[in-house]
Amino acid sequence: MKGVILAAGYATRFLPASKTIPKEMFPLIDRPAIDFIVQEMVDSGIQDILLVSSRRKKVLEDYFDREVELSSAFEESHQHKKLELIKPTTANIFTLRQQYMMGTGNALMLVEPFVNNEPFVVAYPDDIVFGDPPLTQQLIDAWKACGDTILTVKELPKNELQRYGIIDPENTGKRMKVRSMVEKPESGTEPSSFATYGRYLYTPDIFDALRSSDTRHKHQGEFTQTEAINLMAAKGKVSALQFEGTRYDLGEPLGYLVSSIKVAMERSEFKKPLLEEMKKLLASHQS
Repeated sequence: MKGVILAAGYATRFLPASKTIPKEMFPLIDRPAIDFIVQEMVDSGIQDILLVSSRRKKVLEDYFDREVELSSAFEESHQHKKLELIKPTTANIFTLRQQYMMGTGNALMLVEPFVNNEPFVVAYPDDIVFGDPPLTQQLIDAWKACGDTILTVKELPKNELQRYGIIDPENTGKRMKVRSMVEKPESGTEPSSFATYGRYLYTPDIFDALRSSDTRHKHQGEFTQTEAINLMAAKGKVSALQFEGTRYDLGEPLGYLVSSIKVAMERSEFKKPLLEEMKKLLASHQS
C-alpha cells in the first residue's frame, strides 16, 4: 500500500502568509501540518509516500530531507534530544509537481505510475485526525473487508453540510455502501447527513473512472474526483467508513486557530499556562 498527499493548491484563504509559506508547513505548535499526515501513514505501515506539490513548495521536500548543518551542530554539542527532533522520517518521500492547477482529478491522474495498479491512500492536509488506530489504518482495514474504494465520513448537523461532499448511503452503520456523492449541496437537498473528509482509499479503478469523467483535460479548466467516484459507486464499488478519532480542520483560518489551541491543550507543558492565558483573555473581554 502506498500513500499520496495532495499539496499543490494555492491556499488563498491564508493569504498573504501562503504566498511564500505553503499552508502544509503551517505549524501546529512545533510540527508542520503535513508532518502529522506522514506520521499517520507511517504508523499504518505505509513506507512509500508521494507529495503532489507545485513549484512554490520546494520547502516541503527540504523538510523531509536530512538537515546536515543542524545535525552536525547538535552532534558536536551532544544535544541528542534536538537531534531526535530533526531526524528524518523512516518513509521514502517522493515528490511530483502538478504543473497546472487543474483540480484534484488532474492531480490524481498524475499519480497513476507511482501507485502501480495497487490500492492507495490519499490525504488532503486540510484534515488531521488523531485516532487509535490511525485513520489510514482504519481505511486499510475497511478495504480488506470489502475491496471497495473507501471514503471517510462523519455525521454532521444540517447547518454544516453545505461545506462538504455528502454521500447517499444504501445502509447505515460503521461501513456503508455508497450510491452517490453530492458536492456541497444546497440546503434542503442533502441526500444524508454524512459528510466526507480529506482521506480516501482508492482502488486502481479510479483512474479509468477519472479518464471517463475528464471531459475538460487539455488545460481548459479544473475537475474534481466527485464524478469519478459516482461512476464507481454506480457499479457498487464505493463504500464509506464512519471513522474513529478527533478531526482537526485546517482548511480555513478559524479552524486552524481553534485546532492549534486544541492540540496545545493535549500537551502537558502547555495545558495549564494556556488555560491561565485564556482565563485572562475572557476576563478582559467580559469587562
